[in-house]
Amino acid sequence: MRYSKLFTKTLRQPPKDAATINHKLLTQAGYVEQLMAGVYTYLPLGLQVLRNIEQIVREEMNQIGGQEILMPILHPKQNWEQTKGWSTIDVLFKLKSRTGKEYALGQSEEEVVTPLIKSRVNTYKDLPLQIYQIHWKYRDELRAKSGILRGREFFMKDLYSFHESQEDFHAFYETCKKTYLKIFKRLGLTAKATEASGGSFSEKISYEFMVLTEAGEDEILYCDSCDFCVNKEIAKVKEGSICPSCKKKGLEQAKASEVGNVFDLGQKYTKDFDITFTASDGSRKHPIMGCYGLGISRVMGVIVEKFNDDKGIIWPDELSPYRTHLVVLGADDKSVLSKAEKVYEKLTASGVSVLYDDRLDVSAGEKFADSDLIGIPVRLVVSKKSGEKVEYKRRENDKTELLTVEEVLKKVHV
Repeated sequence: MRYSKLFTKTLRQPPKDAATINHKLLTQAGYVEQLMAGVYTYLPLGLQVLRNIEQIVREEMNQIGGQEILMPILHPKQNWEQTKGWSTIDVLFKLKSRTGKEYALGQSEEEVVTPLIKSRVNTYKDLPLQIYQIHWKYRDELRAKSGILRGREFFMKDLYSFHESQEDFHAFYETCKKTYLKIFKRLGLTAKATEASGGSFSEKISYEFMVLTEAGEDEILYCDSCDFCVNKEIAKVKEGSICPSCKKKGLEQAKASEVGNVFDLGQKYTKDFDITFTASDGSRKHPIMGCYGLGISRVMGVIVEKFNDDKGIIWPDELSPYRTHLVVLGADDKSVLSKAEKVYEKLTASGVSVLYDDRLDVSAGEKFADSDLIGIPVRLVVSKKSGEKVEYKRRENDKTELLTVEEVLKKVHV
């Protein structure tokens, strides 16, 4: 992609109303634009990052047997009445059509996915079943804030599992917990599985996956020596208390942002929709159900909160919209411009994604500032000074190297 043709450009200053790092940097660097509180347009760079996160999540969901579907956002009122969600869930967006019929915008998909499986699960041989989608969700938040961390419209993966027995459910539940931790590790984040109440979904204990960040809205207590972590709101321990799990250290308190959750839904929804199957002992039973959510757009905001400096964003390699940011200096010199064009062609021909700053009327300082703000992991500079080589620099440090294009290709393909 040539920067001169890029749909959006960077801003010299962040929006005045931006209170969090992710809102400031994502807007200033041209990744998103706020339409209204809690609702954002994802611009070309931002959409690519969102797709990169989405693909990592998809790969890991497929790995544990998840089958991807795409469900409607617009739901009939009667489905929500059947689960009593229509009158009890206060964040539900409700719509009325010209025909007088009422609908809900999906804030979760139990009311759609449960009846969907009714004709497809007849005996225990049809179980277990895991289906998921990656789609937009809508919640009528009273205070949409913190950039894309807390929105009224957000991008999310939700997987639903159905099981013959509680034991089978628990086995998959543990698999999902481990997979979530693997996903967050691939995203460069350290997440803690935090015990919490089931909220509106279930009376059972659920797990929230928390990432430590000052922009977080939750307070957690965690142990540095083991995996113990609990939401402060339901905790029976307090800061400084000896860890009840490993007994080695006192608990620390920190702000954190919820990026995922897993819920044991039991038989609530399968009973609501009267879904039964013939069990292995010949009896008719309601399937056990689980729900596993992961906020993809929210994760994007958390990553920016973690990976940044005073110059801008620092994207992890696997998430960056482009692998390299090629900058040409002194492009009015035809020989320099010609060399830069050849480097661009070689990189793209080798399958390396490139954002090529080919602008002729912009100073070196401005190009470097934009490169740092945008945060692509590798910056390559072609100039008269670099001669037949290319200046190579990683975004997270100040070290530069003069390399041949072939040497650059070896580094970026690692």
